[in-house]
Amino acid sequence: MNEFLALEEDIVKMLRTVFDPEIPVNVYDLGLIYKVDIGEGGNVNLDMTLTAPGCPATDFILEDVRMKVESVEGVKSLNINLVFDPPWDRDMMSDEAKLELGLL
Repeated sequence: MNEFLALEEDIVKMLRTVFDPEIPVNVYDLGLIYKVDIGEGGNVNLDMTLTAPGCPATDFILEDVRMKVESVEGVKSLNINLVFDPPWDRDMMSDEAKLELGLL
């Protein structure tokens, strides 16, 4: 497996440990992670959104993402781009997340 794919897999595993405190599903399966871009030397750019622009847990979630992704071996730096386009909706959730929330 190439090193970028292995690193991306490790980052995704870590993102699955980050939860919105108001929803019992991780940010990855909620569909809040739009892009994981790994550059040379382990510089990571992450595009993500929140379930709502005024989410009261924004700082908590972003800090949890930062701490956990930066703890992954091979990640040198992390830049989080918080985006709201396209806006998040329930269709972005994984089937597991929908099942967990009783939407399937």
